[in-house]
Amino acid sequence: MGGRSWPFHLTPSKKGKHMRNDIVHIGAGELTYEIRAIVDIADKLKALGLKTNMENIGDPVAKGEIIPGWMKQIVAELVQQDASYGYCPTRGVLETRQFLAELTNKRGKVQISADDILFFNGLGDAIQKVYGFLRREARVIGPSPTYSTHSSAEAAHAGQRPVSYRLNPDNNWYPDLDDLRLSVQYNPTISGILIINPDNPTGSVYPERILREIIAIAKEYDLFIIADEIYHNIIYNGQSTKPISDLIGDVPAIAMKGISKEAPWPGARCGWIEVYNADKDPMFKQYVASILNSKMVEVCSTTLPQMAIPALLTHPEYSNYLEERKHRYERCSNIAYNILKGVPGLKVNRTNGAFYMAVAFEKGRLTARQTLPIKNKEVKELVEGLVSQPGCSLDKRFVYYLLASTGICTVPLSSFCTPEQGFRITLLERDEKEFTKIFENIAANVTAYLNS
Repeated sequence: MGGRSWPFHLTPSKKGKHMRNDIVHIGAGELTYEIRAIVDIADKLKALGLKTNMENIGDPVAKGEIIPGWMKQIVAELVQQDASYGYCPTRGVLETRQFLAELTNKRGKVQISADDILFFNGLGDAIQKVYGFLRREARVIGPSPTYSTHSSAEAAHAGQRPVSYRLNPDNNWYPDLDDLRLSVQYNPTISGILIINPDNPTGSVYPERILREIIAIAKEYDLFIIADEIYHNIIYNGQSTKPISDLIGDVPAIAMKGISKEAPWPGARCGWIEVYNADKDPMFKQYVASILNSKMVEVCSTTLPQMAIPALLTHPEYSNYLEERKHRYERCSNIAYNILKGVPGLKVNRTNGAFYMAVAFEKGRLTARQTLPIKNKEVKELVEGLVSQPGCSLDKRFVYYLLASTGICTVPLSSFCTPEQGFRITLLERDEKEFTKIFENIAANVTAYLNS
């Protein structure tokens, strides 16, 4: 009694092998993140007794960064305020947005208001929204190699492989501007250009002239720009660049910023976008409004870290703390470069920003027969099973053998949306003797692997 009676043709299937409808998003296959995926492999090897150095992910705290007492005190005092436990406005804490807008406006190149800033739960959240609310046919061309959160999100929104322009390992990993221009010219679906500066995964810092030419291409073809500037205040080795806000002119753009790397406070999941020239193009303005509306559905992003930003960035110890970190990364970038630059078979560029190094193998130097000695029998069996799987790239093969033989965990360069074969490694190890030992170990094992 009271139960629903189903017509015969609506009786649920009892086959049980397939769902009634295909529920998988067209872009689901493009969502990959090897930076984290390799941790699962490392964990399995650790369970088998392998001691590891996790050099795969850009988390300074995980690598032993000491959070200074004054920074902890700022957060501790905010925790005592009831407001830090509540919702904030959808765009973000007003006082913080006003503070950040004033930082941009002081440079005088472009003027924004607090309403041109929108907070997210980390830049990962921002990236998903920025690509996710584009029309499916509208493509954003990104660098190759590129940070995989960008390439995966862009490809997933389109349901196709990413579109990209080449970064040249023979020229400081700078963008190949001819490749970019031709790609834009002959692919009318391209609607935006992604710039990551300083770059992840390469550690390259783009000179002003390169940024100006990319902006000129965007202006010529009526495109908008996404500029990921999360590492903008981590530049060293005498290099310099400019934020996109200094150069953008009247081209519509979105700058992505945050405190996860600079403070560093990655666990805060606190990033924001600054929107430039929304009033210059009604379609771009509508697109930005759709991103804001999506945040309204979520109500807002996390309140506490937003409240901390003005106090953190204006604290009298902040600039000294940041300078100390930059000097440390500079020393490590030079140690790593000087060790690896003479290794036959490698293309090595000095890292000048952020805290990553991308190393490419010369074409043809990797084969499916090369190996490294692995002492632990169970570890060896696991790795040999992994590298024999279909689709295992040659640089992933090297990364697995390096991990199993030495315990050094890096990320295959091919996982960053590039045909280049190599590996990305961080410069975050605080102990310089240990850091030097790691890179000397890599150099020796690259030589042994290529000659095996």
